[in-house]
Formats: sequence, structure tokens, C-alpha cells
Amino acid sequence: MSHTYKEEREKKRNKLHDELGVDPYGRRYPDVEHIGDVRARCERLGIQAGQIIDDQAARVAGRIMLLRSFGSLTFVTLRDATGSIQLGISKKAIGNRWPVAKLLDLGDIIGVTGRLGATQTGEMTVWADNFTLLCKSLRPPPGKWHGLSDVELRYRHRYVDLFANPEVRDVFRARSQIIDAVRRCLVDRGFIEVETPMLQPQYGGAAARPFVTHHNTLDIDLYLRISPELYLKRLLVGGLERVFEINRNFRNEGISTRHNPEFTMLELYQAYADRDDMMDITEAMTAAAIDRIGGGYKRPFGEHELDFTTPWPRHKYSDLLAEYAGVQMEDVAAVRSKAAELGIDHADKDDAVVINELFERAVEDHLIQPCFVYDYPAAICPLTRRHPDDPNIALRFEAFAATMELGNAYTELNDPAVQRANLERQVAGEGDQTMAVMDEDFLLALEYGMPPAGGLGVGIDRLVMVLTNSPSIRDVILFPLQRPAGKTEPPDEQEARGDENAKREQET
Repeated sequence: MSHTYKEEREKKRNKLHDELGVDPYGRRYPDVEHIGDVRARCERLGIQAGQIIDDQAARVAGRIMLLRSFGSLTFVTLRDATGSIQLGISKKAIGNRWPVAKLLDLGDIIGVTGRLGATQTGEMTVWADNFTLLCKSLRPPPGKWHGLSDVELRYRHRYVDLFANPEVRDVFRARSQIIDAVRRCLVDRGFIEVETPMLQPQYGGAAARPFVTHHNTLDIDLYLRISPELYLKRLLVGGLERVFEINRNFRNEGISTRHNPEFTMLELYQAYADRDDMMDITEAMTAAAIDRIGGGYKRPFGEHELDFTTPWPRHKYSDLLAEYAGVQMEDVAAVRSKAAELGIDHADKDDAVVINELFERAVEDHLIQPCFVYDYPAAICPLTRRHPDDPNIALRFEAFAATMELGNAYTELNDPAVQRANLERQVAGEGDQTMAVMDEDFLLALEYGMPPAGGLGVGIDRLVMVLTNSPSIRDVILFPLQRPAGKTEPPDEQEARGDENAKREQET
């Protein structure tokens, strides 16, 4: 693939430096006003078509997204993090800077000072008195006005996606606001934020396969954490009664629109609480996030409208299994027959694992509206307290929306003897074998006494997905993991190979 665009821009960069004495990579440019604020000021002033206000100056900086040249006048669309505005750059106004202006390209970053006004067609405009080249772009932005159209390229070259597609930046601003709202909600409830190890000598706390690494000095294998659960519970033992962590977890598993091997999880534990308290907190955090980003409690997600108005419906696990799979959870033969009918491999699997795989296959696609599903099979919940009336049931819930699990919560098990017996059964082959781990130090901590508690984990990425109408988890992770692409064609060469000059002639 020819790099004609890059070569042409390199020639312009060299000319700027060698012939015009202009640093193509600029310097500090202070006192910049956000473009969004400039536009708001123009609206307050009520500027009319064809008007220029001599005593209203602006100083803005950003990336050139559009160029239109008309002899001695050039119109530029400049974009920063807050929006876009048109610049009018004329040879008469900038004088000896005009040769520099003629070497500007799409994607260049410039700073401009000028007067506020509007064109004859009423377009809000900063009429430049001077400008400074702050960075010469050697590659053109995507050729299509809406930005990168190839999804894989968008994720792989997120830096281009962000400046080409303002709506992408909006999602990540919303993500930051959601996390901040969740954090403030918990702090207001008396929780303290903590940090636990990402490198762990023993993984645990979830049903997942870990990534393994090696520490050379100690000559030991370590695991990237799959969950902070067992460390956070140690803090309950130590007297930190309300703790939370917004953390990165790592699970050596598949990649899909709902799974990324590296993801963000909120996990919290509250002493003297239980599963029902965790439902209240889940609703409160979600409401706080919605209030922060705006848009109301009824929100679009794909073809559905999700209603996050509280309280969310509560559904018993066994009732949903009976409704959508047509079997009773206690009827193991019927469960296995239904699993076989749906193509679920159930041979050599524990009964509870088969039940849950059937639930995932037959029920979860129906869980569109936000809801809680409670009373899971105990055998797949080795860290959870059992139901006082039925030891086969765990005091656990999962929160769902848009058919996705958003959160998982327990009434926590704090009996060290029962906890040891549960883990021993896991190691012996009962339940999900990805949880077949014996953490002796955790068991030792329980022997010192952990208060009764409720615990909750919420997938931040999925929460952001459903609150921003993002269909893929990769839409809400800045740099998602992707398969190696070999020699990846740069986005500018793949998307901008149309006529770049035609782009210059587009209307703002």
C-alpha cells in the first residue's frame, strides 16, 4: 500500500521547518477556552448572520476535521473535547502567516485567536487574527465524515476512533461519571475504598481460569487475580466493616461482545448485612449512576427499552427454570433430559452444574428488564451461606438486565468448618472445577472470626454497556484485547484512500 498521503505531509512538515522556520510540533499554548464554552457564549450574545463582534475574542485549540479553501479565504472546522466550531482564516487578516495556513492538512492540531461572529449563512465562526501550528499530522483522519467504519479498526486504533467519532468520547465520559457516582454512593454509605493484590500466590473467589506468571526473584508462580473476594473478606476479619474495591480482574477465557479477559469489577463487603441489603445497594448505585449521566430511568438498549425504576422485580431461580425450561430443579433426570435436548453436554458433570448450564441456556435470554434472580443451587456456590430451610439452596442472587448478568451477591459464609468442607468437595470434584482451590490462609482468617456479612460484585463494563446503549463490551473498554492482526493496514490508508481534496470541499 502506497503511503502517498504520509509522504506529502512529510514534505509539508519539512517545508514548514526548513523554509518557513515553523516548529511543526509546537509548544505550550496557554489560556485556551473550550470550544463548547465559546459556542455557548456566541449563543448568549445572539450573534446574527454576517455579524462580527470586535470586542468578543476567543482563543481555542483543537484538531482540524474539515478544510475548505476559496482562494485567499479558508474555512476550518476545529474540534476539541467539548465540540466543534468553524474558523475563518483569511490572507488579509493573518498576513505573513498565510504561507503556513496553506500547508495545513486535515488532522493537524492548531491554536487560534480571533473575533466571534457568524457567516452570511449564520454559521458560528471564529475569525482568526492569528494561529499557531501545534502538531503536524502525518496521517489523514478517516475519509468518511462519520469516522472509522470498520469495527475492528476502531478498536485497534482507538486513538483515531476517539477523535473521529465524538459519540465514542461521550461513552467514555459517561463511563467515568458512572464510576464516580458508584464510588460516591458507597462512600456516602460509610464504605472505604481499598486495594488488594493483583498478583496472588493462590487465585480464588470466582469460577474462572487464571493467567499464570512467574516471579524471578522469589522463583514462584503467581496468578493475576480473578477476583478480590478472599482478600476483601480478610479485611472484614480485620475489622474493616464496609469495604469496596473498583478493580481490574483477569480471566483466561473467551472473548465476545460480553467478555473481555481483562475487565473492571466493583466488589464490596458489608459486615452485619446479607443478600437483601446487597439488592438495595445494587439499586442505589445504579440509580446514582443514572442520575449522574442523565437520560432517565427508562433507557434504550438495542431494540428494547430498559426500565431501571426501583424496586426491581425479584424472581426465584427455580420458578424461572420451571417457566422457561419446563423442569423442576429437584427433578435431576428431567433436568438432564432437557439439557440433552438443548445440546448441552451433561455427561460427567455435577448435577448443580448441569442445572445452571440449563438455566443459562433456557432462561437468561428472557431476562431483559432489570431484575434479581435469587436462591441458586448451593453446590455451585461454595463461598455462600446456605438457606436455613434448605441446605441445597444458596443465599445468592444475580442481577440481570438486557439478558446479561450485571452483578452477583451472597449472604457470606463465615463458618470456617463449613467453608473448609465446601472447598474440599470442590477439590474432590463436586461443582464447578474452576473453583477447586483450597486457600488455607483464607480458612485460617475465618477461624479468627468474620462477622456475618453481605457481599456484592458488579461488572462495571456491563453496567456502562446497558446505561449507554453500547452493544459490545469492547465499545466501553478503551483498549480491548484483540486477536493479532498481522500487518494491520493503518486506518488512514484504509479509510481515507478516497479523494482527500473532496473532503476539503464538504460543507460543515
